[in-house]
Order: sequence, then structure tokens, then C-alpha cells
Amino acid sequence: MTTTTAAPAAFLDALRTGAAEPPEAGVPAWLWRLAGVLHEALPPPAADAWATRLHGLLGSATPPAGLRAVHVWQADTVLPLLAGTADTAAPTALHRAAARGTPAGRAAWRSALGPLLLRLHDAAYDRASAYAEGLTGARDHALANGYPADEADACGHAYARLATDANARACAEAHAQALGPALATAYAADDARGYADTFPEAQLRAVLRATAAGDAPRPEPLADGLLTALKVV
Repeated sequence: MTTTTAAPAAFLDALRTGAAEPPEAGVPAWLWRLAGVLHEALPPPAADAWATRLHGLLGSATPPAGLRAVHVWQADTVLPLLAGTADTAAPTALHRAAARGTPAGRAAWRSALGPLLLRLHDAAYDRASAYAEGLTGARDHALANGYPADEADACGHAYARLATDANARACAEAHAQALGPALATAYAADDARGYADTFPEAQLRAVLRATAAGDAPRPEPLADGLLTALKVV
């Protein structure tokens, strides 16, 4: 499928407003969803410059029909950024093989993706906000029931630690159980529509949170890596 290239201004406006669909035919749904997150995450001047580069790339080449660009991006950009968070060796090998045209079966993908998704979503969990909320609620409850301030504070911290760890673990397990089979099916079948249905934009936001330096996300390597992957294809 070829791309009907929209005017650069219309393309930028669609990204800025978070349009659900691209203003041109032929752009894969997964690519548009990732582009929206990256444009939102990049600082304003860089965001529009990056979007202009993406628009030019789409206008000069046929968008990928399968998932080769996704595999290249994952292997060369996403997983190296996550190497300090999880063991990425197995999924990297599978993505590289798929990029060469030999995708693994669903079972192999599930086995490799399960541990990665657990670590990714555990690292992406907003522990600071969850801890603060748990601390405030438990401490206020203790104070309301007559505990001295110091005991109420200790009770609040104890509850916050337990609740934050339990909630982070439950969140990671839920994401891994929901995403693992769906991603494995899409990757094994080289199914671009199936991959788009796994909400890749939400997965990208998790990567941004998991790889944030302090409180600041790092969208630039991910954004540049996606363009490089599209050029390779």
C-alpha cells in the first residue's frame, strides 16, 4: 500500500491534536500511534522537527506492510535502553531473527517476552506517587483513630511500603499476562494489525517511564531509532 502524502502542516496538526487516525492513507496504525507518543514526549521545537522528518520519510518510501521496522527498532533501540532493567538477550535474538525474515513461533516469543514485560512494567510503575498516596492515607487513618503522631507516621510508612510493592507486582503481572500472548501472536504471524491492537503506544509510554533519567523521560533515542528502523526497511 502506498502513502497518500498529506501536506506537512496537516500532518503536524494531526500529531499535535492527538488525532486517532493519520491524515493520509497507507500509514500503519502502529506507526501512527507510536508517532503520537513520541511527538508528545519530545520538547516542542524538537517534536515538530522530528515529525517533519517522519513526514518526509513517509513521502519518499512505501510504509512497511509487516513488522520488520518494529523488530529493527526493538532490537537496535528499545531493548538496549532496557538492558539495565531486564535481561534482553532472548527477545533481542528473536527480534533480530524476525528482522531477517525468520520469525520464531508463538511459544518462543511468549517465553522470551514474559520476563521482559514483568521487569518493564515493574520499572515503569509510579512508585513515588503510590507510596505518597499510601503513606498519607494510612497515616491519616491512624491519627483519626487516636495514634500519636510518631506512631501514625511509622504505621503510614509500613503500609506504604507493603502496598506499593504489592501493587507494583500486581500491575506488572497483569500487563505481562495480557500483553505476552497478544504480542507473541502478532510477532509470530508478522501481523501489523494485530500488533497495533496490543496498544504499542501504551508500551512505549512504559518504556519512557522505565528508562527515565530521574524524572525526565528520554524520548530522543527512541524517536531517532524509529526513523532509522524505517529507513532500513
